[in-house]
Amino acid sequence: MASHPPAQCCTVGVKHEGEPTGTFEVIEDIETYIALPPSTTPTPHPHTALLLLTDVIGHRFPNAQLIADQLAQNGYPTYIPDLFFGDAIPLNRPANYDLQAWLKGLPTATNPQGEGKGHAVERTEPVVRALVRHLREELGVKNLGVLGYCFGAKYAIRALGDGGADAAFVAHPSWVAAEEVRAIKGPLSIAAAETDRIFPAEKRHETEGILGEVGRPWQVCLYSGVEHGFAVRGEVGKKDARFAKERAFVQAVAWFDEWLV
Repeated sequence: MASHPPAQCCTVGVKHEGEPTGTFEVIEDIETYIALPPSTTPTPHPHTALLLLTDVIGHRFPNAQLIADQLAQNGYPTYIPDLFFGDAIPLNRPANYDLQAWLKGLPTATNPQGEGKGHAVERTEPVVRALVRHLREELGVKNLGVLGYCFGAKYAIRALGDGGADAAFVAHPSWVAAEEVRAIKGPLSIAAAETDRIFPAEKRHETEGILGEVGRPWQVCLYSGVEHGFAVRGEVGKKDARFAKERAFVQAVAWFDEWLV
């Protein structure tokens, strides 16, 4: 395992200020948030798009939508699918929240009846594949980048392994298997937190070793003074957290500017 499974720290954080400007559309029966570059200027990246795969808070979380909006402002049409079939976890669950029950589709405090089918690979990956197929075949996207935050990082890395994506950026990844890292076929950038029990130093070093063996372009940027979730849910009122969140965003844009377009 290149990173540990999701835990309670994956459900807590701070809602950021700002009003998302994108729209919702149902694509392949999947509700998807869409952020497009301004129509008043020619797109700098034709035939290019980004797929943003969220943490467990889901595609309706304004923080994720604001990231998509910013990516669009940088010239990248960005799509955020609902990975959880309407069963995303509300922000800031208590310490005793049973995340494993949620993953298995069992009853939880936020869904007493249980979702029923859970959120394992065999349920989540078809969502990602459906969006990739739509972007490639229906919209004519030739250059596809994928971003993955926490839960979504696993599927961004898997997409980079099966040819669905051309480049990927992930932040504070969870639940990633070593063999999934070994299988990548394109450039991978990782933003990591100094304090992260899901992606701790030993897992980060393991991942770096694997990436060195794979031979694809890669980078790992480590941000001090922040914890798991900083790139989406960090407390931006704190200087370290604000700097790390903003620089992780710049890291992603620079990676795609270099390796995608």
